[in-house]
Amino acid sequence: MNITSLYTQIIQRQSYLCVGLDTDPTLIPDYLQNQPDGVLTFNKAIIEATQDLCVSYKINTAFYEAQGLKGWEIMEKTLSFIPKDKLVIADAKRGDIGNTAKKYAQSFFETLSFDALTVAPYMGEDSVKPFLEYPDKWVILLALTSNMGSQDFQMLRLKNGNLLYEEVLKKSSKWGNASQMMFVVGATQAALLPRIRNIVPDYFLLVPGVGAQGGSLEEVSKYGMNSQVGLLVNTSRSILYASSGEDFAEAAHKEAFTIQQEMKVCLEKYLKD
Repeated sequence: MNITSLYTQIIQRQSYLCVGLDTDPTLIPDYLQNQPDGVLTFNKAIIEATQDLCVSYKINTAFYEAQGLKGWEIMEKTLSFIPKDKLVIADAKRGDIGNTAKKYAQSFFETLSFDALTVAPYMGEDSVKPFLEYPDKWVILLALTSNMGSQDFQMLRLKNGNLLYEEVLKKSSKWGNASQMMFVVGATQAALLPRIRNIVPDYFLLVPGVGAQGGSLEEVSKYGMNSQVGLLVNTSRSILYASSGEDFAEAAHKEAFTIQQEMKVCLEKYLKD
C-alpha cells in the first residue's frame, strides 16, 4: 500500500486506527484457551469485528514466536484473514547488517507478505537499507518510545545540541522518503510531537500507547497530524480484551467504534489544508 492509498483509506474510513493483534493465549476467553485453535479463532473474530473501523493491523511477532512453530503457523493464517486493503505491520523490531538484514527482509516481506516492518536503527544506515530495497513495502524506524527506559539513550544530549532521538530522525529521514518510511513515536511523548514534526513534517508516524498505556488521542492528533493525516494510532489491549467473555468480539467492535468516532472528530478539527 503506497502513501496515497493509505491516505485514501483513512479519509474513507474516517479512521487512522491500527489494531494491534498482540494476542496473549493466557488472556483470551477461557473457553477458547481450551481449544487447539483458540488463538486463531480469537484473531479471526477480532479482525471481522474491527475491519470496518480501522485501516491497519499490527502483529507483535513476539506473542507468536514464543509459541514456536505453532505460533508462526498461527501468524501466517492470521495474515490470510486480514482484508487486502489494510496495511499489515510486523512489529518485530529487527535490525542487523549485511545478509542477516536481507534475510529478515525476505522473511517478513516475501515469505510472510507483511506490508511493513518495525526496524531498530541503532546499527545505522547499512542495517536499514536492505529493508528499503522493497519498493512496495514500508520500513518503520524506532524513534521515540513510551517506555521509561527511553530516557536512558533516546533523550541524551549530543555535542551538536540534538537529542539522540532527534539525530535519529534527521539522519534516517535521508535514507528513504515519506513513501517508504515511517517512525515510531510513543503516544505518551505527545508533547514532543511539534519538535518531531519540525524534523519530519511529511512522514507517517506509528503511535502506540493510546488506550491501556494512557496516551491521549486528542493530543497526538492535535500535535502530530499533517496534511496527509500522517498518523497511525495503534491500540491493542483495550480492543483485544474489552471483554473476557463470549461477547469479546462485540466488545472489541464497540471499543474500536468509540476510538474511530473520536478520530473522526479529530480529523475534522486538526487535518491541515
